[in-house]
Amino acid sequence: LPTVVGSTLVWLSKTEHVQFNSRALWVCVVLNPHCKSEEKSSWLRQLRRWGDMDVCPLEDGNYGSELPNITNALPQSNLSQDSLARPRRTVFSRAVEACDLHWQDSHLQRIISSEHYTSPSYQREGESLLFSPQGLPLWLDHVPTACARVDALRSHGYSREALRLAVAIINTLRLQQHRQMDIYRHQKKDLLQKGVTSITNLEGWVGHPLDPVGCLFTTLTETCRVDEDQFQFFTGFHRPLEGDPRPPVYHHVPVWGSSDGGESYLTLALEVALMGMGQQRIMPEGLYAQDKVCRNEEQIVSKLQELELDPLLVQTLRKQTVQLLEGAAGPFSGLGEVIHRESVPMHTFAKYLFSALLPHDADLAYKVALRAMRLPVLESSAGSGDVGHPHHGISIVPSRYPRWFTLGHLESQQCELASTMLTAAKGDMLRLRTVLEAIQKNIHSSSLIFKLAQDAFKIATPADSPSDITLLNVALELGLQVMRMTLSTLNWRRREMVRLAVCTCATEVCMRALVSILQSWYTLFTPTEATSIVAATVMSHNTILRLSLDYPQREELASCARTLALQCAMKDPQNCALSALTLCEKDHIAFETAYQIVIDAASTGMTYSQLFTIARYMEHRGYPLRSFKLASLAMTHLNLAYNQDTHPAINDVLWACALSHSLGKNELAAIIPLVVKSVQCATVLSDILRRCTMTAPGLAGIPGRRNSGKLMSTDKAPLRQLLDATISAYINTTHSRLTHISPRHYGEFIEFLSKARETFLLAQDGHIQFAQFIDNLKQIYKGKKKLMMLVRERFG
Repeated sequence: LPTVVGSTLVWLSKTEHVQFNSRALWVCVVLNPHCKSEEKSSWLRQLRRWGDMDVCPLEDGNYGSELPNITNALPQSNLSQDSLARPRRTVFSRAVEACDLHWQDSHLQRIISSEHYTSPSYQREGESLLFSPQGLPLWLDHVPTACARVDALRSHGYSREALRLAVAIINTLRLQQHRQMDIYRHQKKDLLQKGVTSITNLEGWVGHPLDPVGCLFTTLTETCRVDEDQFQFFTGFHRPLEGDPRPPVYHHVPVWGSSDGGESYLTLALEVALMGMGQQRIMPEGLYAQDKVCRNEEQIVSKLQELELDPLLVQTLRKQTVQLLEGAAGPFSGLGEVIHRESVPMHTFAKYLFSALLPHDADLAYKVALRAMRLPVLESSAGSGDVGHPHHGISIVPSRYPRWFTLGHLESQQCELASTMLTAAKGDMLRLRTVLEAIQKNIHSSSLIFKLAQDAFKIATPADSPSDITLLNVALELGLQVMRMTLSTLNWRRREMVRLAVCTCATEVCMRALVSILQSWYTLFTPTEATSIVAATVMSHNTILRLSLDYPQREELASCARTLALQCAMKDPQNCALSALTLCEKDHIAFETAYQIVIDAASTGMTYSQLFTIARYMEHRGYPLRSFKLASLAMTHLNLAYNQDTHPAINDVLWACALSHSLGKNELAAIIPLVVKSVQCATVLSDILRRCTMTAPGLAGIPGRRNSGKLMSTDKAPLRQLLDATISAYINTTHSRLTHISPRHYGEFIEFLSKARETFLLAQDGHIQFAQFIDNLKQIYKGKKKLMMLVRERFG
């Protein structure tokens, strides 16, 4: 073994995989059955010296509570005091403790030295605790410590001895499980009434530093593994020498002295793995410890998946699963009827059990998978009314439990288990309904339910075969569940979720599903979503073709969509009015109702840009007078300052004036006072004035309307008011610009005055007014000599 120095310890502290293995390694070293006392003393001194180093990695990897308070200035909470009160455990602590273990126990020596060791016919006092009722030897040591002995025997070349001790440990676990069953039978009534239980296994075997489950499983399966010669004998083929992707092959090796004649080391390996994985255990503290639990669980499952399940293994699998579900519930089994709030979830383990049991016992497979769907740590945070009734949306998203750092991974495993059940239950309406209710009750993440809805839809609509309507209904139910959960919360995938529920699922199911969604839209969608996505999708030509609707069905669907549109317009006219008008185009009464909603909301709840948009739509649909009314209402909400000559509403103002000009003199006379009141920008006013003087009003108006064909004079109403406002705007803007003008803007200012002169000249005495205006500028701003010189050169 290499000598470990300080620098190596620093490397160990940064290498999680080495941390995980180094503990078991040093325990194996000090548990050498033939290690001399002086050698063990030397190891003990060395291990303690390494453990006392500051750089020595901690056992649980939870460094946050162990860091010393260097400045002694920070107050310490009760939690930190508790952490400091606990002994500091490093990766060598278990090896130090293992130095106190020995192999001199006579019972232990008999176990590992002979397969034929059984209970004597005459037992002395205390020997009844050393054997099972069947007379098989037991080893009552702490389970991880006992497994560490097995690992030490294997590591030092005593494979047969390790196997015998492993069998004795399993006999002990069986007896303990039987006693736990008896205890639970007496406690079952109280536990089910209270709905609360305790956990007896505070230190779980899965994720344990000594890996007891993996140790026993490996020890037992190594005996049953088929080597190259045996593989050729059984199959008639040679294995490839390198790069063999196939898993190892095992065969049954009988266990001597077993009460069950069909029992083998392979069935024992499966049984002990199921015992360890199904053990109810508390979630450990710290990210490293929790991550280790997840990784160790996945490692054990991958080993279990290498076993080819024959009738003997299936029998063991079913028997142990039933015991986990019914017999060893309460404080002992993670699959019991009542589990502790902070017990480690069984999702990964249950997914393996479900896949393994499904071909042989479907009822048991679904029972264990549905039982394992629970995640109690989140259930206590959710609203009881929402969680208890699967058909109502969960309006309150459960809070993330802060101590569970791997909660996201656990929830994803829960989702994988649900998806596996949905796939297997395709076509079975009763099972699908049961799985759906379990999903709605136990999964609290809207994103994961959305993923399940996508998975269900994909499975239900294969490319090469007809759609499965039962699974499509499940996908729709899940989609609607997501709609309820995210209705009042922000979710960046919300639009995609809406399209899945309506455009994808509901349109694949049937017309009644769409009608139901339209009638209950307010529990699923915002008004904007309901009009812009839902109703628009329902009314689309593609939906009609996909559902093969006849005329009465199309009319029923359209009527529901129009009712939805009007309801949304009433609730949110700013965002839904235009969509409501579009959806109600083909129904005169509904269209008039939508228009009146817009008019009623125009004075209070709508902006000028929304009203201009609807006004343009009305003109496009052939309602110029209604368009003019809406444009006039929009002008009352607008305020265009003198320096906003690039404002986005300018084009709308020009369009509104052009519309009123095309309708006639009366409409133009009505819009100009609104323009004068709302617009102070001189260039915009002059542009409007120029356009109004180019043609006579009403020439592009309503067909059949009589128009004079005469150009309007700027000296008479209504253009006189517009002209005066434009001149006044030029004067005010000029003074504003001259207040802080710089020499580099002189040329631009001279061009601005040229445009102003063009507007002044539209008046009868415009040349006189402009001359007086220039003279005033020369007097007021005579200090700006260079600028005034440029003014004289251009305007005299």
